[in-house]
Amino acid sequence: MEPVPALAQALSARGWMMATAESCTGGLIAAACTDMAGSSRWFERGFVSYSNAAKSELLGVPSELIAQHGAVSEAVARAMAAGAAAHAPVQASVAVTGIAGPDGGSPDKPVGTVWFGWWVQGQLHSERMLFAGDRAAVRQATVAHALTRLLALLPA
Repeated sequence: MEPVPALAQALSARGWMMATAESCTGGLIAAACTDMAGSSRWFERGFVSYSNAAKSELLGVPSELIAQHGAVSEAVARAMAAGAAAHAPVQASVAVTGIAGPDGGSPDKPVGTVWFGWWVQGQLHSERMLFAGDRAAVRQATVAHALTRLLALLPA
C-alpha cells in the first residue's frame, strides 16, 4: 500500500493529526499528504524551514544547536520534529533536513545525506539515510521514507 493512503487511514482511525517540518524537501512531504482528498481530517500543517533562521523562528530550534551540530544533523532533525509538535495541535510530526545536491556535500555529509526526526505522542525517533541519485531522486526518496517510517512508528 502506498504510504499516504495507509498513513491517512492509520491517523484517521486514531483521530490523530500530523504536521511536517521540512528543509531539503521544501514542502514536498506536505504536498504528498495534501494531494489526497480528505487530508484535512488528518493533516494539520506543514512548516518549510529551509534556512537556519527559519528553523529557529518557526520551530524553536536553538541557533546554538545548529552552530554546534550543523543544520544537517540528528540533533537538528529531532529538534525540528519536536518543534513542529510544539507549534501545532498534533499527535505526530515528521522532520527532514539534508543535502539534496547537486552541491553542498562534504566528506562527513555527502550529497544524499538526510536526517529524519519523528515525534509520536512525545516520543522522538531519528534516523540518518544516504540516498543515491540526483536532487529530484533524493527528495522523492526522502518523502517516501519520511511517511513510510512515520506509519511504522504509530502505535498498534
